[in-house]
Amino acid sequence: MKFVDEAEIRVEAGDGGNGCIGFRREKYIPKGGPDGGDGGDGGSVYLVATDNVNTLVDFRFHSVHRAQRGQNGMGRQCTGRKGEDIYVTVPPGTVVTDKNTNEKLGELMRVEAKLLVAQGGFHGLGNTRFKSSINRAPQRASLGSKGEHRVLQLELTLIADVGLLGMPNAGKSSLIRAVSSAKPRVADYPFTTLVPNLGVVSVDDKRSFVIADIPGVIEGAAEGAGLGLQFLKHLARTKLLMHLVDIKPYESMDSPVESARKIIAEVEKWSDDLANKPRWLILNKVDRLQEDEDQQAYCQAIVDELGWDGPVYQISALKAEGTRTLMFDIMTFLEAQQLQEKELAKSLEQNNESE
Repeated sequence: MKFVDEAEIRVEAGDGGNGCIGFRREKYIPKGGPDGGDGGDGGSVYLVATDNVNTLVDFRFHSVHRAQRGQNGMGRQCTGRKGEDIYVTVPPGTVVTDKNTNEKLGELMRVEAKLLVAQGGFHGLGNTRFKSSINRAPQRASLGSKGEHRVLQLELTLIADVGLLGMPNAGKSSLIRAVSSAKPRVADYPFTTLVPNLGVVSVDDKRSFVIADIPGVIEGAAEGAGLGLQFLKHLARTKLLMHLVDIKPYESMDSPVESARKIIAEVEKWSDDLANKPRWLILNKVDRLQEDEDQQAYCQAIVDELGWDGPVYQISALKAEGTRTLMFDIMTFLEAQQLQEKELAKSLEQNNESE
């Protein structure tokens, strides 16, 4: 299935039903009085997150979603039937924006999350409602209000704990294949990854995390070059970035240091939040070093030239060398971060209670 992470849809809530002007007319009740009933409320439109879908591709073919109109009121004080709400399913991670106002309406980050995007119209009132001591036979009723109509911009952001960042052919797909059951396309030429891939890494029976592989970033990605602009946003919700660098690129490609600096520059241009996320340097393809080359010295030279002061790992994704240690260290990092978040939430809750 083609991966689609943006879509535009139109949602139309149902109008409220009109109130009824009616009078009771029976053979032996000459002055029955008003008996017009209220209309029914219009149906609303909701978005609901479900794990049955993982892209927004269906909205390319079904872009208009209308809820049912409320039924008009009837005589004998009968209220019109309410219009049925409709529930439009989207994948978890969908961000919803009103395209006309640029107002962010909400996010659906977990399965079964629900968001009201178009409110149904309110019902009109029948003439029974307008009866009073000085107006025993009102000849008026109100119309139902209009339901909301909106054009929505839907954007899907993958929900992953760890994001892979690197130039094309850095080995991101090979790594995700080595550590998870995901099987993205792998080849010995750049741009084999054209859509994001998610993989679940299980370090043991009860400890796992989700890793995301996005298409390779190239110079100018933050301005829209290549696929970077389209997919860099998928790293926004990750807790850790793994910056993969090919330590033995082809002669026609940039050096490891030049490649790493270009990626860092693009991330900083994209957003400060992304640039400030924890980031580990992963020196990949150590298996391609010659036997007489000192691996430690070769990799240290790259680290020194970059001026990198964060965690550094040396791996071969293709041969799964060093990947197990890396995955365990990531799991430990994520668990420590989760514990800190829980302690912070608990502290804030205690402060609120004391106030």
